[in-house]
Amino acid sequence: MTANEDQEMELEALRSIYEGDDCFKEVSSVSFQYRIGDHEDSKAFLVDFSWPETYPETAPSITLDSFFNNRISPETKQLIISKLEEQVEANLGTAMMYTLFEWAKENQMELMENHQPVVNTVTLTSNSDNRSSTPVAKKKDKKEQLTKAQKRRITCKTDNKGELPRGWDWVDVVKLSKTGGKEED
Repeated sequence: MTANEDQEMELEALRSIYEGDDCFKEVSSVSFQYRIGDHEDSKAFLVDFSWPETYPETAPSITLDSFFNNRISPETKQLIISKLEEQVEANLGTAMMYTLFEWAKENQMELMENHQPVVNTVTLTSNSDNRSSTPVAKKKDKKEQLTKAQKRRITCKTDNKGELPRGWDWVDVVKLSKTGGKEED
């Protein structure tokens, strides 16, 4: 079999196995993401796999560069990648994506045992003089909430751009001329 035929067969198998699994994401026909662990789990990570043209004869590229992995230290990322690459070397020449996904799920605790969450803090400073020790809290203006009937009346009065029609506030000249300048009730 050629490399493309092997890739097509493995792609079809991955689609059928992981259909409906929210941990698996097919980015393209040669690139995949798999989340190991739950979203809430601090030891969860997202692995990106990309197939070269000659896969499975050559190793897929493995990265942990997604935003989901920002809290993982570089040392832990390197450990995970090196352990996955060991598994790749053991399975080289065969369809290995399912094996890699399952191996990572089974060994998640071992891979993340030395994990210390990285805390990225962003501090905003301004050039103004900050002499007071207590910050001043600004109250946000609330947007006025309208009922359905109020919204309907507004849309009936306005055109499709939200503007009132020309002359909506003009005085009815004919009516005023009949009454001599005084409006009848």
